[in-house]
Amino acid sequence: MKPSTKAIRPVPEATRDTRSLTIPIYETTTFVFDSADEVRAYAEGTSDKFLYSRYGNPTVAAVEQKIAALEGTDEALLFSSGQAATTTALVALLEAGDEVVCSSAIYGGTLHLLEGVLAKFGVRSRFVTLEELSTPASLFSDATRLVWFESPNNPTLRCVEIGPLAVACRARGVLSAIDNTFATPINQQPILLGVDLVMHSATKYLNGHADITAGALAGSSALIERILATRKKLGTVLDPAAAYALGRGLKTLAVRMERHNANALAVAGWLAQDARAGTVYYPGLDTHPDHAIARRQMNGFGGMVCVDLGSYERAARFFDSLEVISRAASLGGVESLCSLPVLTSHWALSDEELAAAGVTPGMARLSVGLEDVDDLIADLDQALGKG
Repeated sequence: MKPSTKAIRPVPEATRDTRSLTIPIYETTTFVFDSADEVRAYAEGTSDKFLYSRYGNPTVAAVEQKIAALEGTDEALLFSSGQAATTTALVALLEAGDEVVCSSAIYGGTLHLLEGVLAKFGVRSRFVTLEELSTPASLFSDATRLVWFESPNNPTLRCVEIGPLAVACRARGVLSAIDNTFATPINQQPILLGVDLVMHSATKYLNGHADITAGALAGSSALIERILATRKKLGTVLDPAAAYALGRGLKTLAVRMERHNANALAVAGWLAQDARAGTVYYPGLDTHPDHAIARRQMNGFGGMVCVDLGSYERAARFFDSLEVISRAASLGGVESLCSLPVLTSHWALSDEELAAAGVTPGMARLSVGLEDVDDLIADLDQALGKG
């Protein structure tokens, strides 16, 4: 062979034992077959080989198996973002004329997806209160095919009693899906409570280092197969390099969540006793309206704290005065962050939609990280002093 051919042809794989301690990154678009029969076997579904990384990739598959194990499900799928996971699930499971029952207290991106995109294709959405979710027998219409909710929700950390809602959905033949991003599978396992599908913005706690964007879905084999077929068509799969970083982050998820839980509880407790902070939302506080629910279904209360300072002006002064806690959107990384929901997660919602979600202009949302909690409290103290 000539030099240009030698430079392109693949090198035969090493024959020695190459079992890697960490998940290798298969950063390749396509995979090589030895024969037409091997390709046919893949196409017929009788082979476990890989064809093309948009359909599946060994690095991605390995991390999917980890997430399935953590959530206690048959299978899991990874996506290029949490929004991609939500979109792919809804497109896979719904068709024109179907109805989604969705909590009014929901991430703004989910609301915009339902109202601004899926509605164009004939999928109807009905938004309900947390109180209505707590009496699920009255939730359903003949067109209801899916109930979508968060617990704890964004940003007020309100909790839905998952078990009774899941049971009511099963009794009506309606799928239940929960955004478990805030809780993580360390603090809450909705599948064990009867939920059909679990979604994560894996950008957040699952990765934990604010350096990738990813999403995940976990559920039964039958449900995941339906969603996988749609993921192949939409092309919303996660890149292998990002999957590798996610898999690395998962290794420390349990120990990180232990510190997130402890720091957030300490921060929330300190804020709750300071009159300058106004109303503090954290499910680990016995003053939180859903504290009893959280105690029943969660192993820890998470790293998110919300404080209502009474007005946008006070919240903005507090936000602008932070020195240790960074001013940024997103959450779930090792660094503590603060955001104003009306400018980020719930931007462009109407006054009525904000009220239904329980979001006020004076709210500041804290993603409490892994720094020394005394430094975080000192920063909050000085920022409140300027607000």
